[in-house]
Amino acid sequence: MSNPIYKKINSDLKYVYSENDTLSIIFQNNEVLLGVVGEFNNNLKELEKISETKIYSRGNSILVKSNPKKNEIVKNAIKFLSDQFKINGTIEKKDIISSVNKFMIDEKKNNFEKKIDYIIKTPKKSVIPRSEKQKSYVRALKENEIVISTGPAGTGKTFLAVAVGLTMLLEKKIERIILSRPAVEAGERLGFLPGDMREKVDPYLRPLYDSLYDLLDFEKIQKKIEVGDIEIAPLAFMRGRTLKNSFAILDEAQNATDTQIKMFLTRIGENSKIVVNGDPSQIDLPNKSLSGLNRSKKLLGHLKEISVVDFDHTDVVRHPLVSKIVKAYSDQKTE
Repeated sequence: MSNPIYKKINSDLKYVYSENDTLSIIFQNNEVLLGVVGEFNNNLKELEKISETKIYSRGNSILVKSNPKKNEIVKNAIKFLSDQFKINGTIEKKDIISSVNKFMIDEKKNNFEKKIDYIIKTPKKSVIPRSEKQKSYVRALKENEIVISTGPAGTGKTFLAVAVGLTMLLEKKIERIILSRPAVEAGERLGFLPGDMREKVDPYLRPLYDSLYDLLDFEKIQKKIEVGDIEIAPLAFMRGRTLKNSFAILDEAQNATDTQIKMFLTRIGENSKIVVNGDPSQIDLPNKSLSGLNRSKKLLGHLKEISVVDFDHTDVVRHPLVSKIVKAYSDQKTE
């Protein structure tokens, strides 16, 4: 059976937002306003203390001044207390504590749920992006068919891409991961190196192996390589193929020519993603103008299916000194 107080009082609230982060909560019924404010403003003082905001009573309004998130928490708390007063005719201290805690918990839950969208869970560890650019990059890796990223060493370009690809493989969203790099130089001249083809190219592909071993047990990685779930190969091996149900990463793309990057990108097939990563400041080609990485960004960045992410020294997540070194070299080039 409904409480008669609830029937008697109609206490619709109106909200007015000001530019100086002040929220005005206007009461249509003074009886409810007095109930929420409390004797000698005691309820507001308690609410102010718990929420760590500034709250004032002015006429038929309650004014809240804080940042937008806390203003919303207090707004919801006052709405909760208003309903509480309509139902019970009174407000106790525990109601005030509950009103704030409920919405602060909801806020933390929402923030966690937003954060969890960016967490990459792999068998050995959970990978969490550490900068806004890295979050944008992870989102692009999940949502876009092609991602082109540039930036200095240590910004997570390769590691995050490998982590996303590995989770997609383990969740059976794709059938294989293909990791590729230009070997030695864009000409792929490996003949002078000793050993068979694998022994020739392995030194240049070692960073890709390292990323995999950091995310999944060595034996499991080896098994997936043996059965073809994970393929690690020089860029030259990609020619003439169509990649279906795959997650393909071209690393060190600054050492690939315009023609080679075009060749790699046009390998994309049904249910596939392609990632092109590189650092334009570390071109090893004899003629640096042959690098096709920056040109691919300019030509393709306007396509909605393609995301371009540019990292800088502020996104470096290795040793803090790495960021300083990168910045020093970058500053020297602009002088």
